[in-house]
Amino acid sequence: MTTLGKTVVVGAGQMGLGIAHAFAVAGSPVVMVDIKDDQLQKAKATVTRIVDDGIRLGKVDASVAERVADGLTVSTDLASSARGSTLVVETASESIGVKLDIFRTVDTVLDSNAIIATNTSALSITEIAAASQHPERVVGMHFFNPVHKMKLLEIIRGIATADETVRRAQSIGAAIGKTTIVVNEAPGFTTSRISALLGNEAMWMLSEGVATAEDIDTSLRMAFNHPMGPLELGDLTGWDTRLSVLHYLHGTLGEKFRPCPLIIKMVKAGRYGRKVGHGVYRYEDGQKVPGSGLRPF
Repeated sequence: MTTLGKTVVVGAGQMGLGIAHAFAVAGSPVVMVDIKDDQLQKAKATVTRIVDDGIRLGKVDASVAERVADGLTVSTDLASSARGSTLVVETASESIGVKLDIFRTVDTVLDSNAIIATNTSALSITEIAAASQHPERVVGMHFFNPVHKMKLLEIIRGIATADETVRRAQSIGAAIGKTTIVVNEAPGFTTSRISALLGNEAMWMLSEGVATAEDIDTSLRMAFNHPMGPLELGDLTGWDTRLSVLHYLHGTLGEKFRPCPLIIKMVKAGRYGRKVGHGVYRYEDGQKVPGSGLRPF
């Protein structure tokens, strides 16, 4: 079993806090970094709540709470936090410019044997790795939301990613309880490519009046045993993130990924999904309000 060293998670959004939770529970000293201190405090509180819920439900040993409390810290100073780490996981916004800035910053302070990973759901690992003087140690580690429940971890190999980096990423994934698959870089990898297409088509059906949001989601859950429908998943992921991925896939893979205009309209309206309380559905205290599905027809 791989012994986990210090892990730095860059970004304290929904994915960042989930990744930080996974490593902290597994015993890694974790520093969660973000430019906003209030977001860091909110994220750390959410990690604590996830651990407490797991203990209450009997799924997590009570000792885990102490381990996370001792092992998880937060910081707004990326360069200082990255020093001495064995793994940096970047999970900032799906903006290539933002990611390149982060990689340039950590590249100057990391030890030569450290791995730099990006949690991008669609962007080019090769392009991101070009910001590093050591592209052979850059790899994609694509986690899924909610991280504490989802068992899959996609390991994405860029053109320069070393075999040893891939092997270590797989070992790290196993150490935090994930099943890993290895993907040669392609737009959208495996999961984002399929999920984006499915969610986009669901939004086209909704905008065309084929069925209600509730019935579209019910059809996928009941007919194909999906844990949630594509519109519910879009609300969880965030339609702003989904739109960014679709724009990228449309530009690289063609017309079948052209974003549904309803997604564009929702993002312009600020209806990003669960994180803001309103997407295809409305949410109160994080729970979907029954019968609140968007009805554009």
